[in-house]
Amino acid sequence: MNAMQLQRISSLAENAAPLVPVEIPPPRPAGREVLIRVSVCGVCHTDIDEIEGRASPPRLPVVPGHQVVGRVEEAGPGVSAVRPGDRVGVAWIYSACGRCRFCQEGNENLCLEFRGTGRDADGGYAEYMVAREDFVYRIPETISDVNAAPLMCAGAIGYRSLRLSGIRDGETLGLTGFGASAHLVLKMVGHLYPRTRVFVFARGEGERAFARELGAVWTGDTGDAPPENLRAIIDTTPAWKPVLEALKNLEPGGRLVVNAIRKEESDRSTLLGLDYPSHLWMEKEIRSVANVTRRDVREFLDLAAAIPVTPETEEFPLLEANRALLQLKNRNIKGAKVLRIS
Repeated sequence: MNAMQLQRISSLAENAAPLVPVEIPPPRPAGREVLIRVSVCGVCHTDIDEIEGRASPPRLPVVPGHQVVGRVEEAGPGVSAVRPGDRVGVAWIYSACGRCRFCQEGNENLCLEFRGTGRDADGGYAEYMVAREDFVYRIPETISDVNAAPLMCAGAIGYRSLRLSGIRDGETLGLTGFGASAHLVLKMVGHLYPRTRVFVFARGEGERAFARELGAVWTGDTGDAPPENLRAIIDTTPAWKPVLEALKNLEPGGRLVVNAIRKEESDRSTLLGLDYPSHLWMEKEIRSVANVTRRDVREFLDLAAAIPVTPETEEFPLLEANRALLQLKNRNIKGAKVLRIS
């Protein structure tokens, strides 16, 4: 099968083609696993974190990709939840132990044996992949393959971020950064919290214009002050500066939710500007988002079908995965980038 493989950690600034096209044997499903013929796979900033070495070290070589949509080609021994021909998705959570306190409480995203798709196991930048039957998700019939791909991570993690924000209808919400995840959060808010006004902070005028098209009541640059302080802000950027700016823009008792697995090391010096009275005083809170649970993915797919959520997407062929990653790295973003595999 054809695949794009990461063989060594490297910076996209120094190596514009970190993924290598390879032809490798298709995997075989073991007990309770299914073989999936991949249709499409979304491109995520977490893929860049893995390639550049900011995330936990990936297994090398590895096939990246964790926003996977395809059809079950073959079911391994003991599989009962899905059958060949079923259309399914695979998200960032590839597996967890199922035994620890976190797994028993439905918080398998915090499991110490958490395995990430495309990091600890081969993912969707390939014609085929295997996954455990209890970590695949049926895709609602009303959602196309290409629209479903970004929902598996950008949408599901955005849904979890929105839940963790604790926002209630009518309270103000800020979004820092406006890429694949944030634009889906804005669409969710319009359905779940119709009286909530959304304020968007983004560096590019194209992103700000896009946010206004989708219903943002105000947009500004990362360092701009909104006309009022906000109840909650969700940060989806890879940088540290937006964290400090967001904290300044929270109302007393407000909550910042940081939706990022890693922040860029080169920007860490920004934290030296942390000022307790303006950034943290008045009982402001900071919460991080750690991956997603299976519940997040299932609930969000149902919600996306009901609204319906239709993400903005841009398609690339599999062999142009490096070009898609480079555009994402350079903030050339409007919606989500998706690789067409078959």
